[in-house]
Amino acid sequence: MSIPILREKASPEQIKEMLKEYETMIKIVVDTRRKIIAGGGEMHADCESVLLDDGSEQDDLWGANWYPKDQRIVFESLINIRPRLNNRGILIQSEEIRQAVEEVTRRLLRDVQ
Repeated sequence: MSIPILREKASPEQIKEMLKEYETMIKIVVDTRRKIIAGGGEMHADCESVLLDDGSEQDDLWGANWYPKDQRIVFESLINIRPRLNNRGILIQSEEIRQAVEEVTRRLLRDVQ
């Protein structure tokens, strides 16, 4: 399974492909600086790896889950545990980072099912 990097709004076909692993939820990693998303796969680390290979910086990558049916984001992922960035749990602690993740996610995934 290939994990796409979304630089523009996802197509319905891309959403369908990204839903193959979990049917109702897509694991996503957002690069908050480059404003792109990698989505799909079994683990957030898979998406993170694709973005790192594409030139993203570790500190700009944050994991979340996207539920296309109800257009909902859950800001949790093991890759978010970063004590040196004051994020000690799986939830994104910073309101600023959550807003950045949500903005990119909604721009690229909203209303595509």
